[in-house]
Amino acid sequence: MSTKGKRFLSVPVLAVFSLMCFVYYSSIFVFLHDWLNLQSSPGTLNAYLFSLFAFLSLFSFFSCVLTDPGHVPSSYAPDVEFSKDNEAPKKCDKCFVYKPPRTHHCRVCRRCILKMDHHCLWINNCVGYWNYKAFFVFVLYATMSSIYATVIFISCVFLKDWDPIKGSSLKIFYVFYGTMVVGLTITLLTLFGWHVYLVLHNMTTIEYHEGNRAKWLAMKSGQSYRHPFNIGAYRNITSILGPNMLKWLCPTAVSHLKEGVSFPTLRDNS
Repeated sequence: MSTKGKRFLSVPVLAVFSLMCFVYYSSIFVFLHDWLNLQSSPGTLNAYLFSLFAFLSLFSFFSCVLTDPGHVPSSYAPDVEFSKDNEAPKKCDKCFVYKPPRTHHCRVCRRCILKMDHHCLWINNCVGYWNYKAFFVFVLYATMSSIYATVIFISCVFLKDWDPIKGSSLKIFYVFYGTMVVGLTITLLTLFGWHVYLVLHNMTTIEYHEGNRAKWLAMKSGQSYRHPFNIGAYRNITSILGPNMLKWLCPTAVSHLKEGVSFPTLRDNS
């Protein structure tokens, strides 16, 4: 099995896949069927729509797991102009290679990752330059699927006739599933909102925390700080999702990405 394939042999990755399958099966064959009947036109339409969102979520998830986040090219050498105008080139004290801007060393992957956002346990991979778009789109589709599943569940609960139902096992299952799917929806909405904020500011999670420290230090010295890679909301979005809006929601449409060793900055616009 290839190195990429081995990423699936992880308990968290298998847990995410199992959860997606469980939510899909329960939403379609339990709650949607109970609510609208899969044999009816509205039931069939909703089943197709939910299946579409589920497929897009799964495809994006696989893209996150299988796509290499980006490593420092062996031919990389620090840009003299960048070093002179900004700061001295940084060398990784673990990899012993020069680090391009926005590159960080991942202790789990044991290598430097281009434009590293974070190491994600749930995809058994780093989220970096080459797979950040896939990660963002995955969170979007997963959030939409989770909201859809919640709507189906709530609609089923309100229309279900509970009087003839005896015993508590079915009610326990409904309470368990409802708690899980609502909690999942809230978690995904929060995560998606967070990454929308990061995309709009062209910032990674690591840079956000570094920026907070930089702001604090700047305030102490009576100066102001602004994230250097924030070049305007629209340009920030297109630098991550691509210039073609029709391809924004395709996790594998990354032809707009370059080498990931240099990025436009505020200084380039001034």
